Formats: sequence, structure tokens, C-alpha cells
Amino acid sequence: MEKTVITKETLRFLDELKRNNNREWFEQHKPEFKSLETGVKEFYHSLMDKMKEHDEIEKLKVFRIYRDVRFSKDKTPYKPHFAGSFSRAGAKLRGGYYLQIKPGESFIAAGFWEPNSPDLLRIRKELEQDASAFRELINKPSFKKTWGELVGEEVKTAPKGFNKEDPNIDLIRKKAFIFVRKFTDKEVLSKAFLDEVNYSFKEIRPYFDLMSEILTTNLNGESLLN
Repeated sequence: MEKTVITKETLRFLDELKRNNNREWFEQHKPEFKSLETGVKEFYHSLMDKMKEHDEIEKLKVFRIYRDVRFSKDKTPYKPHFAGSFSRAGAKLRGGYYLQIKPGESFIAAGFWEPNSPDLLRIRKELEQDASAFRELINKPSFKKTWGELVGEEVKTAPKGFNKEDPNIDLIRKKAFIFVRKFTDKEVLSKAFLDEVNYSFKEIRPYFDLMSEILTTNLNGESLLN
């Protein structure tokens, strides 16, 4: 069986869409788009099948190419990329996965992008109490080789109720807890791309396990789940 891949035609179409981001051009090329979209969705579904071998994936969402321009200064009607997210199953399994396909700007991401207020406070309280397990995990050489550094927006000094002199303030001030891995167009078009993305997502699992434990217990380690 031939491997599911992202094609050169897909990147070429997205590049042309970026330069011709208007409804007239898109309607003229819609049959080509629909054909390429089918292939991309097949890639996402094949990736999900592989991910299910090492995680419980509840849902895949491949985002529509149409932009919501109502509250945006950018009025171009289409996104010049494909993107999809993978949701983990059950209350015990926290965190999510994301994959974007875009010429020159393809990447995967995993973690906690916009945690709600209770989750964010719980993470910060854990880091304030003891961040050693967290630091040990994210600084593990094999983990850093795949995912690099923790990224995400942060407050300038310290969140309300936290000491700006806390030794773990560099982590506590984070508003998101995400890891990102970028890919070149050559890597995206490679037959190994699907396996490499799946491998990367498998490598993030210890991070999800730690964060899931934090977010489903109180500071005494007692379960918050019924």
C-alpha cells in the first residue's frame, strides 16, 4: 500500500492561493482545491490512526479553509494553509495536538494553548510548590532534541498572587504551555513525514502524562475526578 503523503501540488496550490486570495480565483480553482483537500484529509486520518497506537484520540478536526473576517483587520477570505487538531479522550487525558501545512511555515504543536483560568492557576500553583519534575522532563536531551524549548505567551513580571522573586517565576509567568516543531517544505513532502510527525507526538506523551496528573489532582495529590 502506498504511503499517504503531502504532495507538491498541495503546496503549490496553497502558494498560489496566498498570491490570489480572492473569491473569483478560488471559485475558478475550486475543483482542484476539493481534490487536494481530500488528499490532505486522508493524511490527517492516517496520522490519527497511527496516533491511536500510543494515545487515546477522541476527535480529529480539520479546519475549513474559509476565514471568519467579521472581527479581523485582514479581510482575505481564505487561509493559505491546511490545519487540523487532535483531541485526547476522557477527563483524565489532557492536552492536544495540532498540525499546520503551509509553504515555508509548516509546523506541529502540542500542549496547552489557552488553558482556562482554573487550569492555569492549578499549573502555576504546582510549579510554585515544586517544578523539579516539570523541569527534568522538558530538559531531557531526547525530548529537547525533538521539541526544543517551551513556548507561549507570558505576563511581564508575575501573575497576581505570585512572588516575582520565586525561583520558578520563568515558568509561572507562562500563560500557555506549548511545544512547537517546524518542518521545511522538503520534510513535509518526504515519505517519512507522517511517521516523523507521529514519532514527535509520541515523544510528547510523558509531558501530557505529567500535566494530566497535575490537572486532575489537587496540591495534595488527591484526585479531582469523580
